[in-house]
Amino acid sequence: MKNFQLLLIKHLMLCFGLLLLSSNALAQNYPNKPIKLIVPFPPGGPTDIVARPLALLLGESLKEQVVIENKGGAGGSIGADLVAKSAPDGYILFLGTVGTNAINGSLYKQLPYDMTKDFTPIALLATAPVIIVVNSSDRIKTLSELITEARLKPDTIAYGTAGNGTPGHLTAALFESTAQIKLKHIPYKGSAPAVTDLIGSQIPLMFDPIQSVLPHITSGKLRALAVTSKTRSPLLPNVPTVAESGYPQFESTAWWALFAPAKLPEDVAKKLRSDAEKVVQSAAYKERLGNLGVQPNTNFKESLANFQTSEIAKWARVVRDSGATVD
Repeated sequence: MKNFQLLLIKHLMLCFGLLLLSSNALAQNYPNKPIKLIVPFPPGGPTDIVARPLALLLGESLKEQVVIENKGGAGGSIGADLVAKSAPDGYILFLGTVGTNAINGSLYKQLPYDMTKDFTPIALLATAPVIIVVNSSDRIKTLSELITEARLKPDTIAYGTAGNGTPGHLTAALFESTAQIKLKHIPYKGSAPAVTDLIGSQIPLMFDPIQSVLPHITSGKLRALAVTSKTRSPLLPNVPTVAESGYPQFESTAWWALFAPAKLPEDVAKKLRSDAEKVVQSAAYKERLGNLGVQPNTNFKESLANFQTSEIAKWARVVRDSGATVD
């Protein structure tokens, strides 16, 4: 019996050793073929703005091509689910967003993937604030004027967003609860028609990520009342933040991050994390992002896992309080 137990222990130790060798070999040889980066939205959107320079520069750093594959649909859930069910070998990566990896778990009644358990967090790549904007001819000139009017006329000031449950909508809901006001939500099918109606004075107010409204602010058609990031946007240095306008804890940003399937070998994860962080902090990456208001992340003191945990908790409260749902 003792001999059998000894043989069993030796066999288990040998298997464990082979497993370690296999994992180390994978990491040492990684990558040795092209890598696929799944972008969960159609080509040309803000996620592409972040993904395309990342794919180019990360591919150069890893010395293997990183190929983008757009898999849009269901608020990013189709692409996310594809990655969640892929092999954790480092050859399928995911360009996750605040929606796919922080909001959708609370927003959708049934999500085919788990936002944390099904992914290995690699690195936070970039952020962009939501902008609170009015038509440039509107009598409201400041955020405090908007709040004052909203308190006098609760649930009458309409604001447009790109749709129910989008970052613009949930940022507005967070702002309503923070400022203790009540606005009237008008969801559109995307940013473009909402911006058109705002410029045409069909709606008085809009909450939307900076990329879609910045050209119209620059042209003078729209007036920015505030940005929702903790610090001012370098592209709108004269526009105050909500935080400095009397609500110091307020922060809401759209963000993009690199994920891999769950159970990615730690050595592969470390290599991807190191290379991705170097790319994101490079002058080349910042230059390729352009002047659309998307800012590369340069602070990696907080892990993506911890950041994601806090974001999930924040947006779960907002979704619950707003009553937003998507089937």
